Amino acid sequence: MDRLPTLFVSHGAPTFALEPGTAGPLLTKVGQAIERPRAVLVFSPHWMTRSIMVGTAEAPSTVHDFGGFPESLYQLQYPAPGHPELARTAADLLLAAGHPVKLDVNRGLDHGAWVPLRYLFPSADVPVFQVSMPATLDAEAAWRLGETLSPLSSQGVLILGSGSLTHNLREFRQAHSNNEAYVGEFVQWIRAAVTAMDQNLLVHALSRAPHGERAHPDADHFLPLLVAAGAAAHGAAVDVMQGGITHGVLSMESYLFGVPAVAA
Repeated sequence: MDRLPTLFVSHGAPTFALEPGTAGPLLTKVGQAIERPRAVLVFSPHWMTRSIMVGTAEAPSTVHDFGGFPESLYQLQYPAPGHPELARTAADLLLAAGHPVKLDVNRGLDHGAWVPLRYLFPSADVPVFQVSMPATLDAEAAWRLGETLSPLSSQGVLILGSGSLTHNLREFRQAHSNNEAYVGEFVQWIRAAVTAMDQNLLVHALSRAPHGERAHPDADHFLPLLVAAGAAAHGAAVDVMQGGITHGVLSMESYLFGVPAVAA
């Protein structure tokens, strides 16, 4: 098996599971185009722990970790199997890099995992496991974390950072009806830094990009992008998936590192 690409996905609001817009079909196209993985490793801000934990469940449950949304969302299931063996391989890589790691045999898949995976692999037949986000993670450490996990890409693991290219929850709750101009300006800056694979710009993006602090009052949904980029092969081509903007403030743009022109 060749080295697999890595992927950053904007999972948006949980309603993305019911309203795919343009982003859902793009993810489905990616899932059809890339080599079938042995497993998917998901790094999501919706599993945050004091130190790193790795999910080793054989049959992870579907976790509905949100409130106040349509009842139909809580009925959705994503019954993908886990992959305890590859999860332990990920834990070994993290331990070798000096990270304290614990295994969690009961952890299910949070919505940062199963919502985009419903489009990426709709049959739920590709094994999935998660690695938690350390609560103290910063941008430089997120990039290094991706580098640490990078060898898994040569072992058939698709490394997926699931976050949101913009994530201002206060503005989301205000239900903006029109796309805010600042979102487009921020996205264009990030897109240029990503396609150039400029590590220095990306790890300092929230202080240097226009409207960085407004786009991300907290960094948690931006850091998965840095994990995915850090895990990518050196010199990897970047495929931009322009998924549009939902709720006026949530960019659904995603990036595939390593396989060009999949979403063209």
